[in-house]
Amino acid sequence: MWVKAFDILLDRMKEDGFPFNRLVCISGAGQQHGSVYWKKGTKEVLKNLTEKASLHEQLQNGFSIPDSPIWMDASTTKNCRELEDKVGGPLKLAEITGSRGFERYTGNQIMKISQTRPSEYEITERISLVSSFAASLLIGDYAPIDLSDGSGMNLLDITTKKWSPKCLQACGSDLSSKLGDMVSSKQIIGSVSQFLIGRYNFNPSCKVVAFTGDNPASLAGVAPKLGDAIISLGSSDTVFSWLSRQTAELEGHIFVNPIDSDTYMSLVCFKNGSLTRERIKNECAEGSWDKFSDYLKNTPMGNNGNIGIYFDVMEIQPLAQGIFHFNKSNEKVSSFPHDVEVRAVIESQMIARKMYMEMRGMHVGPDTRILATGGASLNKAILQVISDVFGAPVFVSDIPNSAALGSCYRAKHGLDGCEFTDVVRSHPQPECVAVPAEGARQIYKEMTVRYKALEKTLANNSRVDSRT
Repeated sequence: MWVKAFDILLDRMKEDGFPFNRLVCISGAGQQHGSVYWKKGTKEVLKNLTEKASLHEQLQNGFSIPDSPIWMDASTTKNCRELEDKVGGPLKLAEITGSRGFERYTGNQIMKISQTRPSEYEITERISLVSSFAASLLIGDYAPIDLSDGSGMNLLDITTKKWSPKCLQACGSDLSSKLGDMVSSKQIIGSVSQFLIGRYNFNPSCKVVAFTGDNPASLAGVAPKLGDAIISLGSSDTVFSWLSRQTAELEGHIFVNPIDSDTYMSLVCFKNGSLTRERIKNECAEGSWDKFSDYLKNTPMGNNGNIGIYFDVMEIQPLAQGIFHFNKSNEKVSSFPHDVEVRAVIESQMIARKMYMEMRGMHVGPDTRILATGGASLNKAILQVISDVFGAPVFVSDIPNSAALGSCYRAKHGLDGCEFTDVVRSHPQPECVAVPAEGARQIYKEMTVRYKALEKTLANNSRVDSRT
């Protein structure tokens, strides 16, 4: 499907007269934690593509696993615990790789495949992340995994910037050769393939800089300052920041910084993001974002004490699933009125985002800039709730597609070899679009205490249910 989509994209660009011959460098981003399994022999197919046929036609038999595990995979809990046990526990794994074992992480997905589908694993020549997979289609060869996206695998030693031998051994035989070498996120990994030159008239000298994950690319795309907190509002919501050093924690994640491989970025991810918001919009606001926004504007901060918790799919932290409604006395109720439901989903999501950010060690104060990106960053009513919950001003840029913009910045960064600050010198200054309302800090301080206790109870019950 992804290869076919790549064909369609390039064909439409060609039909529109896109000047491929003017490109001097390309980089990009892929959805994090997805993995692609190339079958033995496909490397030679990639190197010998003919411009007379599409990529889809030539690569349709090139994969040992036809369906890619992606970030929504919650089936590898057993493998996560096994990996943690083999390296010395969850905190030790976090010390090595930046994260304890997480279900969506690629190492655990690989372990599951190696154990349950050994014949397919055996004929796998190379395992790519979605990012390096896309880059492979550009260079006509297996592209290396970059350090930043590679940090989201539970396999990379983020201190040595090399694959961890212990983690590799735990997850699959001969895994080092199947993964290949790592590269810096600003590394030029080759030039565009002869296939692209012949079929689409690409510039033969066009270089390709290593692709990275969507979240690291978003960090580059907002051109952050030290101390900024970035909230990406997408299919999954993420909060992240730039750190000069890293410490092992059980909550959240640490990645190698895509801008500077000697530093780090912290990240906390939540599965239930925009898809959950869209469901509530469709069910409670007649499918209208305008009506959704009106409900937010016309309901009070704190929602009269009502708290909803919305885990449509199995959440990451906590590992729980279900929809829960509580009144101001923390009693379960069956449902909320539509306007209350709309505010409840936004308030609960943002309380969780701030709570886990602080657990990860990120400090948020009144002087913090909250940089909002992603689709929901266009909705000012949602941004006002974020400002109220975080107790800090919210800023947005005119360009919401931060991962794409960050990929452009990284392409220039890798090609020119200059400082990243020089690359983003003309980056548009973000606009302040929301400041905390009077009284918000105290309201949400009290709600956070309640939310934390309710969520902990749900998480404990979920663990009991999973054991039984």
